[in-house]
Amino acid sequence: MRIGEATEIPAADSAVSQKSARARSRAVMEQRILAAAAAVFSEAGFDAATTAAIAERAGLPKANIHYYFRTKELLYQKVLADVLDIWIEQMDLFTTEADPAVALRLYIQAKVALARSYPIESRVFANEMLHGAPYLGRFLGSKLKARVDAIATVFARWAAQGKIAADVDAHHLMFTLWAATQTYADFSVQVGAVLGVDALSEKDYERAAEQLTILVLRGCGLDN
Repeated sequence: MRIGEATEIPAADSAVSQKSARARSRAVMEQRILAAAAAVFSEAGFDAATTAAIAERAGLPKANIHYYFRTKELLYQKVLADVLDIWIEQMDLFTTEADPAVALRLYIQAKVALARSYPIESRVFANEMLHGAPYLGRFLGSKLKARVDAIATVFARWAAQGKIAADVDAHHLMFTLWAATQTYADFSVQVGAVLGVDALSEKDYERAAEQLTILVLRGCGLDN
């Protein structure tokens, strides 16, 4: 090919490239809207939140919000679903083949890190629970229950093999882990006030994970 000669791009390749670019652009816009929505929902609650307020927070026309998310309910459910997917993914650490101490340590570290990375989304979830879980009730009693029941089976297998203390109740252990890790998101103001800091630092989160790991491992009859 001579210098300056135009390169002909096959029509099929060009169409694929344009489609990928549109998909990336849509994903970026959706994340922008979801971040704004999470902030508004966490501050106002679902009932008081409006798509106008979300649009203002996102710096977009209100019509753009409805183009990507037809209703406020769909937007709210997406905010909740995204953070739940991230939390539930961490439960994959609990398998019968895993070392209990390693699985618990990694789970605690992951949940504390998520509390730091997604504090606003965590507070949206907390508000949903405080209002009786009107949008998540069915999920809690079905998919989440099934996952925790499966983890309880893993813990029972570990106990039978002598890997953890026999009196560990997996369901209540999970409740404890959720509460202890998410408090650094939902009640970060309280934690900061008691620690005497305006905002929690990376070292504060590391210390939280370390202390919680020590307590949990000891409670499960495991060495640190």
